[in-house]
Amino acid sequence: MLKLAAVFSGHGLLARVLRSASWLMIGYGGSQALRLAANLILARLLFPEAFGLMALVTVVTVGLSLFSDVGIGPAIAQNPRGDDPDFLNTAWTIQVIRGFGLWAMTLLLAWPVAWIYDAPDLVLYLPIAGVALVIAGFNPTRIETAHRHLLVGRLTALDLAAQAIGVGAMVLLAWSTGSVLALVLGAVIQAGAKLALTHFGLPGERNRFRWETTAAKELIRFGKWIFLSTAFWFLTSQGDRAILGRFVTLDVLGVYNIGYFLASFPMLLGHAVNQRLMIPVYRDKPADGPPENRRKHRLLRAGLTAVILSMLLLMSWIGPWLTGLLYDARYQQAGVMIVLISLSLAPAVITMTYDQAALAAGDSRAFFVFTATRALLQTGLFLLGTLWFGLPGGIVALGLAMVAAYPVLIWLARRHKAWDPLHDLISTVIVAGVGGSALAWHWDALQELIVVLRP
Repeated sequence: MLKLAAVFSGHGLLARVLRSASWLMIGYGGSQALRLAANLILARLLFPEAFGLMALVTVVTVGLSLFSDVGIGPAIAQNPRGDDPDFLNTAWTIQVIRGFGLWAMTLLLAWPVAWIYDAPDLVLYLPIAGVALVIAGFNPTRIETAHRHLLVGRLTALDLAAQAIGVGAMVLLAWSTGSVLALVLGAVIQAGAKLALTHFGLPGERNRFRWETTAAKELIRFGKWIFLSTAFWFLTSQGDRAILGRFVTLDVLGVYNIGYFLASFPMLLGHAVNQRLMIPVYRDKPADGPPENRRKHRLLRAGLTAVILSMLLLMSWIGPWLTGLLYDARYQQAGVMIVLISLSLAPAVITMTYDQAALAAGDSRAFFVFTATRALLQTGLFLLGTLWFGLPGGIVALGLAMVAAYPVLIWLARRHKAWDPLHDLISTVIVAGVGGSALAWHWDALQELIVVLRP
């Protein structure tokens, strides 16, 4: 016990990595627990179509955020000037301008999106949801500074407090109005709470409007490939719902959204930890340094994969039981969807640490090449799978796309000496054995889902 405490204490890289990883897991676990609690309450106060409408709102707002992301977070994390006030204030100024631009886009897109999805309520909901994007633009760069130095304990507590405020507001509004508007306004209130709490609760200098030409050029140079990468990441993270909105009813989309929320929890946890943890690790302990560096990378990768993959495979076994325990009969199809979604996400979990090696080295171009390849493959295969085999076919295509993009990821990983083939092979064998058994166990329910959702 004393030895473990000694490992976690101190200011060395390993101690900061372990503390940050622990806080990120606690924060993400707490965040998802709050989301689940809200989801269970809202599922009883609202109706499946409400979650379908909110999924479409999220597709647009997240899409706008991703299509305009210039990589301020990764830039601060990897740039030698990441602690320079002029650099940080220039980044914050760009972020504020971007927030207002995103809100203007929600105004412009509200009517066309409502027409495309035959959902007139989106004309009202999208501009209101866009207010959260304006608020988020004012978030202090001290958030990114905390991640840069792997000091995220206080930030995690503030994030959870902001989410609790947003969730509480959402539930109260849903109880009093019974409207989808409760979900939209809850997100805006949460954004406001996060801004207030991080502004007053994080130490460091306050941001001011500043435009240093040198800093702006550095941010733009690094961010141009991040901009393109995140535009394609939209297809990876939201493309399935954008496509399904045209092929299934709002209630089916709402049920799928709940199934995806439960099934993807492990992968999104891994993504959050990987995104915030691995850039500082690769930056401070580069793979082309002493052999000890690569050994540490392998240990971190194996540990992260073991934790996340175990949770994902568990979801593939207990999905239908969990849905039956938590939700009423209207949402039971989500349980069978969880089985397929969990296993389709496994390839992404196995390979998730490699792309951060490119960002840590400032190679945002290679990161873009991989992100674009994966996004195009996933979108194309998901569309074809849905057209030919319905929603189950689209879900299976999510996993096939990552497998098809694997050669490009190997190219990126080898370019930065991060590829670990033994890790990938062992993880794949485990997924094939445990995941294949889960498919066999739920085979009858899967066949019934395929028949019900056949195109």
